[in-house]
Parts: sequence; structure tokens; C-alpha cells
Amino acid sequence: MLAGFFDSPAEIGIILFVVLLLFGGSQLPKLAKNIGKAQKEFKDGLSEGQKKAEAEAPSTDGDA
Repeated sequence: MLAGFFDSPAEIGIILFVVLLLFGGSQLPKLAKNIGKAQKEFKDGLSEGQKKAEAEAPSTDGDA
């Protein structure tokens, strides 16, 4: 996922090290859990929106 944004694995390591310094080792599991919850809610919202849009869209069966 992040590999396309960075030129080398060293850059990813530096970013992870800075995150570790900012949040501390004890806060990282909480941060990862919250990110996972937010990602799940986002995906659920997208699928709910798509279902709603499909239900409201007029049928295009070709019966004109």
C-alpha cells in the first residue's frame, strides 16, 4: 500500500520510527485498533451508500 509512495524501504523504516517516537510503544496497539475500526466503518458506509444509490436509480432494462 505505501510502497508506491516511497522510493526505498529505508524511507518506510524512518516513518515508522518517527511514529514510534511520537506515540510511544504502548499507544501503537490502540492507534492500530482505532485505525482498523475507522476503516471498517468507512467501508460499511460506502457499501450502504452504493446499495441506497442502486435502490433509488431507475431501472435500465431497455424497455422503452
